[in-house]
Amino acid sequence: MSSKVFLTDSAVSDLEELDAYIIEYDSLQSADDVLIQIEEVINSLSELPERGTYPQELLSLGIRDYREVFFKPYRIIYRVIKNKVYIYLIVDGRRDMQALLKRRLLEA
Repeated sequence: MSSKVFLTDSAVSDLEELDAYIIEYDSLQSADDVLIQIEEVINSLSELPERGTYPQELLSLGIRDYREVFFKPYRIIYRVIKNKVYIYLIVDGRRDMQALLKRRLLEA
């Protein structure tokens, strides 16, 4: 059965920031290419939402509510609730993920 995929407001903001960053430091074409590929990864979650791994930073805290898939170096953090997939973060995995996950997921 196919799941419906939703982007939270914060995930949409992440994409907008990523787009602006790539345009500024690379090119519009590169930004378009990256966003298309991220969109493909996100859309693929509708068919196999449980395929993602648990984020290591949350797993070490015993939290198994969230999963992640990658489009290197970007991490797409999401949660599956019934037959719906909610995308919470789309971020560069080279950032301080412990602090980011705490602020965006655990304190929300």
